[in-house]
Amino acid sequence: MYGRTEEAAVVHHIYPAEEYPEYAWADWNLISVSLATHNKLENRKTGELTEMGEWLQRQIKPGEDWRKKH
Repeated sequence: MYGRTEEAAVVHHIYPAEEYPEYAWADWNLISVSLATHNKLENRKTGELTEMGEWLQRQIKPGEDWRKKH
């Protein structure tokens, strides 16, 4: 999304599956990231989005295919 390349090891739900089960497997809601990036997007102890994760969520409207925007 930002022109950087890193090995993806985790799939992050932009809208967390626990809060938005209707979006859990929607392609537009999933982004492949490294473990380090995933830890920046989500608090691994609480499962809550971090400030960076909330920012990403605000950038993506439900149902919007963000991969085709760039």
